[in-house]
Amino acid sequence: MSWEEFWITLIVCGLTMLACRVLPLFLLKGKDLPENLNRALGFIPPAAFAALVANDLLAPDMFAGGFWPAAAPLAATICVVVVALKTRSLLWSAVTGVAAYALLLLI
Repeated sequence: MSWEEFWITLIVCGLTMLACRVLPLFLLKGKDLPENLNRALGFIPPAAFAALVANDLLAPDMFAGGFWPAAAPLAATICVVVVALKTRSLLWSAVTGVAAYALLLLI
């Protein structure tokens, strides 16, 4: 790939990303969305987060290194779910996850 092709690709990707993120804001500004759509849009952040986390937690060879190295992240996940359900706070969920995972790895 030449430098010209690289810059063209980079600019086109950047414009496409910008259009996908900014155009809906301008097109929907000041409009009320149906309640069902608002409720459905509320599920996007947790679904995206769950997809990212599930990819790291569940792997085909996760128990190849032994039971505890695979069970520690799952146990930390349980702690995070409990804190998330009680507090509804992303900050406290993240802090709990990092702390629980660190403590479980020390065991």
